[in-house]
Amino acid sequence: MPTSPEGFSERIDGLRHELVAQARRVQLLVEGAFNAFFARDEERATAVLAQDDEIDRIDVELERAAVALLRDATGQGAHLDQVQLRHVLTIVKVNNELERIADVGVAIAEAVPRLPASMPPPPPTLRVMTNSVVGIVRDVGMAVDRTDARLAKVVLQSEDAVAAFKAALLRNAEEQIASGKMAVDAAFIIHELATRCEDIADHSTNIAEQILYLATGTIMRHMQGHWVEIPPVRG
Repeated sequence: MPTSPEGFSERIDGLRHELVAQARRVQLLVEGAFNAFFARDEERATAVLAQDDEIDRIDVELERAAVALLRDATGQGAHLDQVQLRHVLTIVKVNNELERIADVGVAIAEAVPRLPASMPPPPPTLRVMTNSVVGIVRDVGMAVDRTDARLAKVVLQSEDAVAAFKAALLRNAEEQIASGKMAVDAAFIIHELATRCEDIADHSTNIAEQILYLATGTIMRHMQGHWVEIPPVRG
């Protein structure tokens, strides 16, 4: 006789709970990395690297637990329905994207000791951009927690705002260099951090796509500068 899937539902809920906690850890790491950068604080940057060790450990544990769940379900003849299977696969994919966001945060923290002492304070727009990115990571974590399609769509739209921030920062840096008010190395650092912000937003939108698919079955694709919804197949 096939095993009841009820016990597996509890295990899936447990995995989801751990994933939400992981999203919160990643948010705190990203926030800490940005704070270390703006304060040029090597101690804070070192603390970020320690946070990443914990995130890496949980990342491996979550993936192993998801694989074990599917292996046990197959071995015990449990008939997991389509929604349950989609949950497990989403957990694995989101877990991977969170780990990549943490890696970007680590790269930001690792750059702190290399910041030149002569570098002037970054433009305020850069701080606004990083605050926005922290908000995106927070929102996508909440979307994971609630399986919130509406909030996932908000995260998708935020990608364009991050790209606009980066474009404005680079235009300003070019003008500052041309007028002799900014050194090229300082402009390069601004460009590097803005690109890291863009990377975090990109991974966050990947998570948002997974949440939308989980919640509604809708597939999202970014085409010709805007998001397109591909409705679920009915049958």
